[in-house]
Amino acid sequence: MQIDPYLNFNGNCEEAFKAYEKIFAGKIEFKMTHAESPMAAQTAPEWRDKIMHISLRVGDRLLLGADTPPQYHQKPQGLAICISAKDVAEAERVFNALAEKGQVNMPLAETFWSPRFGMLIDRFGIPWMVNTNQAS
Repeated sequence: MQIDPYLNFNGNCEEAFKAYEKIFAGKIEFKMTHAESPMAAQTAPEWRDKIMHISLRVGDRLLLGADTPPQYHQKPQGLAICISAKDVAEAERVFNALAEKGQVNMPLAETFWSPRFGMLIDRFGIPWMVNTNQAS
């Protein structure tokens, strides 16, 4: 079994996934807009270029997402996507990239369980935790 996060966005999914592709050194493997789907004829013109489904491969995991129609979109709450960085340098790079134009809730710092841990909400409204797996 594998559990992969599915993120919902308020119209900026493609922008977010292009940023995540760079930040996580991943590869977008699949992207479908509403206009490219079998439901294209039933899609409102202003929604045709929005993402129906996208997948980003990062190592052996997938980060999945879509744009949620405005009447159904809700801000994420009660969860965070946890990044397990291999070392302090990677944790700092990822945290700083995600924090750009976002909101840092807990600055990246040494904790009793990790050489670096921090929490933030990125500029797309997604909550993240960055943790370092080993001492550096």
